[in-house]
Amino acid sequence: MSGAGDASAGGPQVDAALARLGSCGPHQLLTLSLLALVYATNAVYNVNYVFAVEEVGYRCAAEECAAPAEPWRNGTSALQAVPERQCRCAHPSTGRDHACTRFIYDNPHSFVAEFSLACEEWKPPLVGTAHMLGNMLGLLLQGQISDRFGRKAAAVGAGGVGAALGLAKSWATSFWPYVALEGLEAALGDAFSPIFMLSIEMVEKKRAVLYQMILLNCYTGGLVVLPFVARAVPYWRTFLRLLYAPTLLILTYSFFLDESIRWLFSKGKREEAIKLIQKIARRNNVEVDDALLNKLEYDDEVTERQTSNRRLLLKTFRSKIMLQRFAVCTAWWFTITLINYGMMISSVLIAGDKYLNFALLMLMDVPANLLCWLALARCRRRLPLLLSFTLGGVFCILHSFLLSGGGGGEGAGVGYAWAGLALFMAFETLATFSYNIVYTYTSELFPTYTRNSLHALCAAAGRLGALLAPQMPLLMTYWSGLPALIFGVTSLASGALTLLMPETAGTRLPDTIREAENIGKSSAVEQEEQELKASDSPGLAAGKA
Repeated sequence: MSGAGDASAGGPQVDAALARLGSCGPHQLLTLSLLALVYATNAVYNVNYVFAVEEVGYRCAAEECAAPAEPWRNGTSALQAVPERQCRCAHPSTGRDHACTRFIYDNPHSFVAEFSLACEEWKPPLVGTAHMLGNMLGLLLQGQISDRFGRKAAAVGAGGVGAALGLAKSWATSFWPYVALEGLEAALGDAFSPIFMLSIEMVEKKRAVLYQMILLNCYTGGLVVLPFVARAVPYWRTFLRLLYAPTLLILTYSFFLDESIRWLFSKGKREEAIKLIQKIARRNNVEVDDALLNKLEYDDEVTERQTSNRRLLLKTFRSKIMLQRFAVCTAWWFTITLINYGMMISSVLIAGDKYLNFALLMLMDVPANLLCWLALARCRRRLPLLLSFTLGGVFCILHSFLLSGGGGGEGAGVGYAWAGLALFMAFETLATFSYNIVYTYTSELFPTYTRNSLHALCAAAGRLGALLAPQMPLLMTYWSGLPALIFGVTSLASGALTLLMPETAGTRLPDTIREAENIGKSSAVEQEEQELKASDSPGLAAGKA
C-alpha cells in the first residue's frame, strides 16, 4: 500500500464534502457490498493452499513393506494429527533397511499423491512460502499501480488476474509450475491494497474505522466458509476451480464501482471528482452546495511533493527517531505475520476435525475485530498493543509446553488437548487484535508525504515472517511445542519494543517530519490543539452538520 492516497489531498473541503454526502446512503451501502466481496475472496486467495496442499499419509508399496511395524511420524504429541508417513522399511527375511521407491497414499487423488511428493516433506510448504514471497512483492507493486492508475483500476485488474491465475493452478501438471503460479497469483492478483485504500477514502475519517471493522469481519467470513468448501469438495483441482471461477465477477466492477474522490483530487482530476460528488449526491438524495464545490480546489503543492517522494523518504530516514520507529514497526509486522499465518497453517494439525478447527480459529477474529474497533475508538494505541503482545506471548508459551506434555495417557491427553485448544484460540484472538492495532498504529507514526510508503515498506519487510510461517510445522519433528514457543517469544519481544514508541491516540496525523518526531511530547500536543482550534472554519462545520 505504498504511497496510497494522502489523506490531505484536496484539503479539509474534501472531508466536508464526504461528510455532506453521508456515510450510510445507497451509494455507500452499494460500495461497501462490492468491497465486502473482494475482502472475502481475498481471504480465500491467501490461505486456500492450506487445504489444497494438505498433508496425507503414505507407506511403501512393496509387498514386503505392506505392514510396517512402526511408521515414521512427524510429531508425536497427542495434540498433533500429522498423518503417518513411511519412507523406509526393513525386509522381513533379511532385516535389511532400504528406501521405498513406490508408495501407497491414503488419498491417491491428493496434491501430494498426484505430484509424487512422498518423503519430500520440504516441498509442500514451499507453496505457502511462494505465496508469501509473491504477496510481499505484490504489496509494493499494487500500491504503485493504485497510485498511478487509480484504486478502481488496480482492484479490478488484480481481481481478474488473481482469478485467472487461480484457475490456471487447477490445471497444473507438475509441482514447480504450480509453485510459480502460486507466487504470481499472490504478486499480481492481490486486490486488498487498493480496496483497503478505497474503503478508507470513501467516507470521512471518523467513519473509516467502523467500515474497516465491517470489512474485516467479511474477510473473516471468507476464512470461516473456506474449510467447509474444502470438506464438501475434497478433490483439490475441483476445489480451486469452485473458489476462483466466481471471482471473475470482479471484472464487472468496472461498471459498478466508483473511483476514490481523494485519489481524483490527488491527480488533479477536479472535474471528474466534482462530477462523481454530484452523482453520489443524486444517488443519496442529498444536496451539496455550490459554495462547497467551489472550495474544492486542487493544491499544486501535492504534485510537487509527490514528484519528490523519494527525496522525502530519504530525508525521513535521516531522522534517528523515524529510523527507530521504522525498525520497531518492521519488527511488529514480522511478528504479526509470522504468528497469524503460522497459526492458520498449524490449525489443521490440531487433533480433531481439521475443518472445524480452522473455522473455529477464524471465528476468533470476530471478537478480536470488535475489541479492536472499541480500543481504537475509545482507548489509546500503545497500552492495548502492549497487553495483547504480552498476554499472547504468555499464552503461546504455555501452549508449547502443553504440546510437549500431552502424552501421559488417554485421559491426560484429552485434558491437555482441550486446555491446549483453549489457549490456542485465546492466542488467536489476541494475535488478530495485535494485527489490527499495528495496521492502524503504523500509519499514525510517520509524516503525511512518506506515511503510505513507509507503511508499505514495514508491511513488505514484515512479510519475511509470513515466508517462514509455512515452514513452522516442520519444526515439530524436533519438538512438537517448538513453533508455539517461537510464536510466544517473538510476541513478548514485540511487546517490549512497544515501550519505545509514542502514544498517537488523540493527536493529529503529522504532516512533517518535525511534527512526527514531536508525537507524544506534551508541548507538541498543546501546540497541535491550538492549531486544530485555529484551523476550524465555518465551511467545514457546515459540511459536518
